[in-house]
Amino acid sequence: MDVNEPVVAAGRKKSRQDRCAYVMIFPAYFIFTVFILIPIGVVIYYSITNFNLYSPPEIVGFRNYANLFSDEDFLTGVGNTLIYTVLTLFPQLALGLFVAVLLYRKSRLIPIFRTAFYLPNVMSMVCMSMVWLWIYDPTYGLLNAILKSFGFSIKQWLGDPNMAMGCVVVMSIWKSCGYSMVIFLSGLTSIPDSLYEAASLDGAGAIRKFLSITWPMLRPTTFFLLVTGIVNSFSVFEQINIMTGGGPLDRTTTVVHQIYRRAFLEFKMGYAGAMSVMLLLFSMLVTILVFKFGSGGQDVDVS
Repeated sequence: MDVNEPVVAAGRKKSRQDRCAYVMIFPAYFIFTVFILIPIGVVIYYSITNFNLYSPPEIVGFRNYANLFSDEDFLTGVGNTLIYTVLTLFPQLALGLFVAVLLYRKSRLIPIFRTAFYLPNVMSMVCMSMVWLWIYDPTYGLLNAILKSFGFSIKQWLGDPNMAMGCVVVMSIWKSCGYSMVIFLSGLTSIPDSLYEAASLDGAGAIRKFLSITWPMLRPTTFFLLVTGIVNSFSVFEQINIMTGGGPLDRTTTVVHQIYRRAFLEFKMGYAGAMSVMLLLFSMLVTILVFKFGSGGQDVDVS
């Protein structure tokens, strides 16, 4: 018997396993390449052209990018996007964590409450935007009906430049906090009960347990929600387009809403492509900074 035969057999087996693995992951990589990588490349190409859907694109270099820095509408959209991200992300995470801690217990009614909090996240953003558009309606809306029943004057919720963004933020937090709750609940299940038992023996109360055990152990979960929340907030569009159309006075327009305007209302595909590339680069930069200063969401030793 050849002494190298077992090695050769093991090599053949590994080769078959490698081929099988490549076959299994090929559909995912194919979809990723066709629907993500190639479109990104096409957008980058169009961003250096004057493409308008009606004539062949002509390369104009970085003129579109240079014009962005003097485009007041685009800069307003960037500022509004950052404001929306800050006002939405942190309250959403705090509310999701608060609800998750409250509902992390055994009871017959707990599944009902969990379902009720998570249900808005399952619904389409378009449907929820239409519902809240009715709630904010100045004539027939629920909020103004409540105000009138208590003798207060009605308000132009989405028509007031000082209130419109806040109204959209409230709707977005209500829609997304259920997702944060579910992710935090999954994180809570991974915390060993022995840590809480040891803390109880040391005389720690509920607040001390949360600050010393729950919050540190949920750091990877919070980091995941933070990164995904930033990316989702930068791409906000549906509720803006349906509820306010970017108004009033462009107080609620965002980067993606500006991309939509330029591409499908003004047919400036090249200019919209430059906006898209800038949004992609900015999202990548913020994500890298979060990874750098957030330590990658590594676990914390609470022993």
